[in-house]
Amino acid sequence: MTDRPETPLLDRVVSPADMKPLSDAELRRLADELRAETISAVSETGGHLGAGLGVVELTVALHAVFEAPRDKIIWDVSHQSYPHKILTGRRDRIRTLRQKDGLSGFTKRSESPFDPFGAAHSSTSISAALGFAVARDLGGQVPEGLGDAIAVIGDGAMSAGMAFEAMNNAGHLKKRMIVILNDNEMSIAPPVGALSSYLTRLYSGAPFHQFKAAAKGAASFLPPPFKEGAKRAKEILKGIAVGGTLFEELGFSYIGPLDGHDMTQLLPVLRTVKARATGPVLIHVVTRKGKGYAPAESASDKGHATAKFHVPSGKQVKAPSNAPSYTNVFAQELVRLAAEDTRVCAVTAAMPDGTGLGLMAERFPSRCFDVGIAEQHGVTFAAGLAAAGMRPFCAMYSTFLQRGYDQVVHDVAIQRLPVRFAIDRAGLVGADGATHAGSYDVAYMANLPGMVVMAAADEAELKHMVATAAAHDDGPIAFRYPRGEGMGVEMPEKGEVLEIGKGRMIREGGRVAILSFGTRLGEVLKAAEALSARGISPTIADARFAKPLDRDLILRLARDHEALITIEEGAVGGFGSHVAQLLSDEGVFDQGLKYRSMVLPDIFIDQASPADMYAVAKLGAADIEARVLDVLGVERLEKRA
Repeated sequence: MTDRPETPLLDRVVSPADMKPLSDAELRRLADELRAETISAVSETGGHLGAGLGVVELTVALHAVFEAPRDKIIWDVSHQSYPHKILTGRRDRIRTLRQKDGLSGFTKRSESPFDPFGAAHSSTSISAALGFAVARDLGGQVPEGLGDAIAVIGDGAMSAGMAFEAMNNAGHLKKRMIVILNDNEMSIAPPVGALSSYLTRLYSGAPFHQFKAAAKGAASFLPPPFKEGAKRAKEILKGIAVGGTLFEELGFSYIGPLDGHDMTQLLPVLRTVKARATGPVLIHVVTRKGKGYAPAESASDKGHATAKFHVPSGKQVKAPSNAPSYTNVFAQELVRLAAEDTRVCAVTAAMPDGTGLGLMAERFPSRCFDVGIAEQHGVTFAAGLAAAGMRPFCAMYSTFLQRGYDQVVHDVAIQRLPVRFAIDRAGLVGADGATHAGSYDVAYMANLPGMVVMAAADEAELKHMVATAAAHDDGPIAFRYPRGEGMGVEMPEKGEVLEIGKGRMIREGGRVAILSFGTRLGEVLKAAEALSARGISPTIADARFAKPLDRDLILRLARDHEALITIEEGAVGGFGSHVAQLLSDEGVFDQGLKYRSMVLPDIFIDQASPADMYAVAKLGAADIEARVLDVLGVERLEKRA
């Protein structure tokens, strides 16, 4: 176990109320201790490190000045909320982060009254904060009361359209609320786009520029005699440089940029805003992701997400594996295809490394596009590329592609454009919990006319599906694969193009057939071994496609067996539902077939290891074995005997 740091001041803080008597100098020391405690805790649990380290001083300042939980502090994405959790009564559980029955890695309403709004996806905080502000003015009531609404949003999250929609509405309504733009020049990957360049220019001019920004933003908070002079100065300075004009045009009073690690700047500004603000205010703070921990500061992703690590060195502790990751298999096959075909290109939304497209960007930078946290734009951008004759791969996590679903329908599917959707993190993903689980993509993609939907049973199958997608020009096509390492199967040199809508037989048996879609096939094979010991030899097939279904294979399995069971790593409404519809349309149920569908349960499953999550979902080998015995009546016969 890692040695715990000495934290005498932090030991006295059980809730933010305990910070009120502390002097500014003590608050600065508290921030140092909070940073040390955060590093120590994450070294034992793994998790998001850099983002939290970047907001330590800001977290202390917010809780010292405002009155949470009456004042609503809403962390955008909230992967930076570990220091916040430590200060709000959860320090005794901080070393259960992201573990089964432990603290969530994100804010969670059911976990604490100090988490007024749950999050894990980006760019929602300003909308939520505006909701709290309007509810306050309308007389809304919650047990702890409604005070100020404060949204803390990063520069990467600010690039999403939803953030600007919220700011536009907030500026129009003129409600008192506070947006803190945490500008660390880096979200998960380095931020991209014009907004990032704009923010960089805001603080590139050193002292004079800082004076200009302060004069502009602080004018509305000055005592009346000074306001007119400040306004005149503001207009003069406006003609010299851009400053915070963008935010002011949206209706916000702009203050900044401030050094987000300097409590002598943060505390006075927050106190002034709390005392004097009447409408929407944006405070622009500049921070460094990974601040105060050299291994995080020097890492390419600034310590965004880490496994357990050794504090002095920062070296991460990862279990060895001989199998390649699914993400890496996708990336390598895509690069191979791009080398052969100049039409192959790729689009991702702020996740070049997470989706493996960093490899594509290195080899073919002119054909690899990171659009920032803008999934809607990314999907339609890919649609435009496809309409112009390119072969775009739109690589996004399942849980993030949800954000671009209208564009998948309206801009891709209706126009039958050949966009290739590479859906990473399919199924249950472990420590990130329900917000990041890829539970719904089979259902929401397979219900679209003309959409081809595939799922890889192992890493070799994934390689074939990447090649199949590249060759498919007759409408959109999607393939899904999980997080983590593959099954360790023998890998082909290159992917082969599969026949669309055709599955494969794995083994022939009798009485019961199991039709697997995705990587549960490994669990099916384990279950088959246990069943064989009971004298039951199931037929096993890999569907490969949820749409179009392999009608011939499915009807043959139904015709030749007493029972048919489908299994998938997706929600109700997905592969099994499509199979049931086919069997119903063909009148197979009238012939006495026993049909069962094994899917994710109709609940959100909290964070745990993937194995534990699938145990909750009852989709493991033992569960498959039990379902086969149940449908064949074997268990009931044994009990009667």
